[in-house]
Amino acid sequence: MTLTRPTADAADAGAAARRQATRRALALLALVAVAALIPLIGPRTALTGTGEAAAPGVAGIALLRAVLFAALCVPVGELFAARLARRVPGAPRVDAPRSWAAYAAVAGFVAALGLASVVATGNLLPRHLADLDLGGLYASRDGRLALLEVNAFAVAWFCARSRRPGTQVWPLAAVALAEALRAHPAAEHTAPTGSGLTLVHVTCAALWAGGLVHVLRLLRSWRVAESADVGSLGTGEGSTAGAALLGRYARVAAVLFAAITATGVWSSLRRMPAGTVMDQLTTTAYGRTLLAKVLLMAAVAVLALCARLRLRSARDPLGACSPARAEVVVLGAVVVVSGLLTAMPLPIRW
Repeated sequence: MTLTRPTADAADAGAAARRQATRRALALLALVAVAALIPLIGPRTALTGTGEAAAPGVAGIALLRAVLFAALCVPVGELFAARLARRVPGAPRVDAPRSWAAYAAVAGFVAALGLASVVATGNLLPRHLADLDLGGLYASRDGRLALLEVNAFAVAWFCARSRRPGTQVWPLAAVALAEALRAHPAAEHTAPTGSGLTLVHVTCAALWAGGLVHVLRLLRSWRVAESADVGSLGTGEGSTAGAALLGRYARVAAVLFAAITATGVWSSLRRMPAGTVMDQLTTTAYGRTLLAKVLLMAAVAVLALCARLRLRSARDPLGACSPARAEVVVLGAVVVVSGLLTAMPLPIRW
């Protein structure tokens, strides 16, 4: 009796874990499907009644940019969260969760390649291979930046598969820099200022969103390791380390949120002068998309505050994981809406 019960309990626990993993996978697929609908349906909704005309293929471009941003967030977040975890005293010595960096690099490479093909056809959707002017990519600023992103994701994949995955930081930094330069053409008034703001904004957003995803993955692996280790049952070492990791992330996230807010407001005022903001938020496609992003960011801030309050609870500090998971979902929506925002026609400076 004493020999069979542990075996049965282990089998039940394994089956429950498999069912939970299946539910998580289905939920993730559902969220990805919903997120993909935002750039596909969003342009039509944002442009209705504004009198503006979007560029051809705006929905596809928005989707590609959303994938590119997400592919940047994942590896940056892994590097950031791993650095935080190494500084947590008493952290469980278990294998880190399987890295998603290589998969993200492949997704980013495909998205960057798709965006480069759009640039190669004069910012039109290519319908035939003959439409592509690959040589022309080297002759324009946008083309060279598009090629830089393609090559950077390719290098990031090699770095992620190497023995020194930390070297990914350099090609990922190149992607962020290319996005900052692409968003502000040289002909723009005070383009260096705009590029600098975008670079800080994109970098902080990638650290925040990607870091939270990997922090939650680390906490889950620590809890699984603690429950599987019979000798550590009841010690609560994994829970203590998990709370410490969440606390470290929360302190950095507060600074990141402040930087994202400041750069976002400054960039918006450069696009829409203060006296016209309220009108353009509802009468232009760019303003409407920006308003949707602001509302989502407000929801993120509320969830982050709830997680911070739960983290201070002496009874169950890891209760902060629930609002943190919801925060990840909303941050994913923010990333998708950000991709849509880059594809919207810029507002007119009244």
